[in-house]
Order: sequence, then structure tokens, then C-alpha cells
Amino acid sequence: MEPFWPRYSPHFLACRRSLRALHGPAVIGLSGGADSLALVAAAAAEDKDVRAMIVDHQLQEGSDQVARCAAEQANAWGVKASVIAVNAGGDNLEAAAREARYAALLSFGVDVWVAHTADDQAETLLLGALRGNPSGMAARGGIDNRILRPFLGIRRADTRGACAELGVTPWEDPMNVDENYRRVAVRRRVIPQLDELIGGDCVPALAATAGRIAADRELIEELCDTSATSDCVELAKDPAPLRRRRIVAWLHDSGVRVDGAQLCSIERLITDWHGQAGIDVGGCRRVRRVAGRLVLDELR
Repeated sequence: MEPFWPRYSPHFLACRRSLRALHGPAVIGLSGGADSLALVAAAAAEDKDVRAMIVDHQLQEGSDQVARCAAEQANAWGVKASVIAVNAGGDNLEAAAREARYAALLSFGVDVWVAHTADDQAETLLLGALRGNPSGMAARGGIDNRILRPFLGIRRADTRGACAELGVTPWEDPMNVDENYRRVAVRRRVIPQLDELIGGDCVPALAATAGRIAADRELIEELCDTSATSDCVELAKDPAPLRRRRIVAWLHDSGVRVDGAQLCSIERLITDWHGQAGIDVGGCRRVRRVAGRLVLDELR
């Protein structure tokens, strides 16, 4: 039986409109939360060629049941859904889980649709700025430009409202209320204070700024060679914005993430070399300059 889509549903309509320019085949990353449920429902209502993939990170008790419920809901809307369990570990559990999730989603070889909203975009900008590296999410990006974020132009209130209009109860991840996670603290404490400071909603301006940063980054990557390298002579010839991107690309290839201060210190190994010591980075590793190249050493 065809699902019944509500006739008067402004929030759900906003979700549907966001998908009308997109075409499948695609895989939708489904968690069972409001954002991804709204994305799957909107894709089904717009008759898109999609399937849903629920990645069970096995980080919480009962996560398998959450995954099964999400798959059942997608199936009820006529979207084929499957569950894959992954193991994520390491010093940065959030980053490890994200990398494992995208690896699973991208394994199908088609576009991946994820449900980041304008609110997520604003949070990303603030978190990046606090690390000294303000950033934004592109509407299309990632490996081979296969990750699409069609909901960047709508709000979290739209996805929650859409679920209410559809009569479904989204899963509430307990991590989303744990302010020990920086993103949650930004969402629940910092953004409301910014709203109060400006006497309005700060998210549209923050999200627009993040979008412009993402667009600038895309243009630089299109016009310049941003490939990873550890050759200090080659990096020294690059303009500073390009040099930093190439250093970050080299570090990312080795699974290393750095903040702004660490990146500046690594850059000085190239631009102000006078035999200084290496720079400690995540994962118990250190960046040093050896014979004109950057190298990563394991700390023991």
C-alpha cells in the first residue's frame, strides 16, 4: 500500500522541495533521528531512486534495536533499508565513528545523501573557529564529490516538524544532550546566548558564512593544486592558504587531524626552519622535518 503523505504539511513540504533538483541512485544515511527520517520520507514522497543505510556503531546499548526500527520505518515508506554494524575506536571517538560511517555509505559506489541542516552548518562554523580553522560543509563534497547535503537550506525545526506531520517519533540520541561533547554544548548553550546577544536568530548568518567559506574552498581546490605533499621545498613556494591545505591533506591521508595552532607550528617547520623540535599531534604522533620533508613519528 502506498504511504499516505499529509496534504497540509509545511515542514514536510520544505524537506521535499530541497530534493527536487536531485536524482538517484543514491544511498541515504539513516540514523533514526528526525533529520535523517525526514530525508528518507521526503525522498520517498518525491519518488527518488534511493535506498537507506543504517550504520550501527555499536557504541550504545540497544543500538541494534534502534537500527532495526529505523529500517522498518524506511521500509514502511517504500524505501529499501539495510543495517551494517561497524566498530569505531581511537582517541577521538566521534571522528572515528564518522569515518567508519562514511566508509560504509560510500562502499555502494553511488551518491550519499546526508541530512545536515542549517543548524548543523552553524555549529560546524563555530566549532572550527574555536579550533582556529573556521570551516563549512559544502552542499556536495567528500570523496569524489559523492556526499550531498540537500537540507543545508532548511532548519532542524523543519525536520522535527516534518516527523510530527508524518506521525512518526524520531529516536533521540542521548549523546545529543550530553554537553561533554563540544557540538552539543555549542548547540544548547552557545547558540542560545548568541541569539540573546543579537536579539534574534543567529543561525542564518552563521550558516551563510559557513557556506561562503565552503564555496571559497571549493574554488581554490578547482583552480590550484591542493594535493597532499610533505616536500618542504615545494610547500615553501606555495602561497600560505594553499600551503596549509596541502599540509592538512597530507596529515589527513595519515588519519591525523590538527587544530589551528598545531597547523601554524607545522607550517613554521617550512617557512621558519631553524632546527626546531617536532610538533605533537593527535594519535600519539609527532611531525618533524627530516632531510627537507615532513615526517610523522610514533610517540612511544
